[in-house]
Amino acid sequence: MNNSRRKFIAGSVALAAGSATAMASSTDIQKDKYPLVHHVFFWLKNPDSVKDRDRIIEGLKTLRKIEAIKELRIGVVASTEKRDVVDNSWGVSELMFFENLAGQASYQDHPIHQQFIKDCSALWDKVIVYDAIDV
Repeated sequence: MNNSRRKFIAGSVALAAGSATAMASSTDIQKDKYPLVHHVFFWLKNPDSVKDRDRIIEGLKTLRKIEAIKELRIGVVASTEKRDVVDNSWGVSELMFFENLAGQASYQDHPIHQQFIKDCSALWDKVIVYDAIDV
């Protein structure tokens, strides 16, 4: 009985260590691939307008043509539980991944990005950007 328990514990520890190593390895691969994250939140002038929200979303989709953007996610507020730490006051968000700072800088001046701003900036009241590098 004692021997079985030791084998079970040893097996569990080995399984946990293997899982942790696998998770760390896959995270390292992603960090190495696209380490720069650019997250933008848009507050709409007309937050109840589905037409305005959809117009910004369509504009954001055009940004996928910019080569420096390696991955682009577009989102709207999720209906998750209400907690003090959750800010659901925004309307649309974009989450972009870049290989490096140079790629993110080139995106800022890219004609497609500038056209998006020209076409859609009248629809938002406020924009906040969070840029981060994976560590």
